[in-house]
Amino acid sequence: MKDNKENTKISGKYVEVRYFATFRKNNIKKEFIDYIEGMTVKDILFLKEIDEKDVAILLVNGIRKTGDKVLEQGDIISLFPPVGGG
Repeated sequence: MKDNKENTKISGKYVEVRYFATFRKNNIKKEFIDYIEGMTVKDILFLKEIDEKDVAILLVNGIRKTGDKVLEQGDIISLFPPVGGG
């Protein structure tokens, strides 16, 4: 799998990963990652070196899912860390 810079859509099959709050590294808000049949959200988290327990909200196409969700070509994964404040 290869990942590309924000807003750079690759030709062929991909999934889009959107990062929020502290998951944004180098000001990258989203990126496209090559899709491999049978891949799961856990595979994406592993690739991006994000521990599943550090994800407070995980959405696939706007619907809350778990890391075991098998992805389909063109899916949009949104990752939110825990947010504190006061």
